[in-house]
Amino acid sequence: MKNKVNEIQVSYKEKLKASLSIKCSSDANEIIFNHWNQNTIGLHESFKIMLLNNSNKVKGIYELSSGGITGTLVDIRILFAIVLKTLSTGVILVHNHPSNKLIPSEVDKKLTEKIVKASKFLDVAVLDHLIITPSGEYYSFADNGIL
Repeated sequence: MKNKVNEIQVSYKEKLKASLSIKCSSDANEIIFNHWNQNTIGLHESFKIMLLNNSNKVKGIYELSSGGITGTLVDIRILFAIVLKTLSTGVILVHNHPSNKLIPSEVDKKLTEKIVKASKFLDVAVLDHLIITPSGEYYSFADNGIL
């Protein structure tokens, strides 16, 4: 027992071929808004990532965290574990503002900056960070030049 260690297994399986393509922020917003649980989008913040292949086709959407009324915690180590495990080359960050406020907070900006900085080491493109609201409106960091 003294020299035994746990065996690690990594697996990922695509059930559907990636078919939805992201060409602009409104494409990403339409996909993610339709994927979001409409019963909770106005109740509390959640943070999700849209995983993309090299052709910007959606591989899947993963919820990283679900939090409180005004915030949620994001562990970027888990974010990149999911990105690497799915062999994704691009990612779009998304979180909701239940308040319908479309202005990113300083915390939103700093988190995005931290994720973008880490992504460069792993050769993963952070294409955008969207803030979505219960009304269907969205704010794109890329469109507003702050990515």
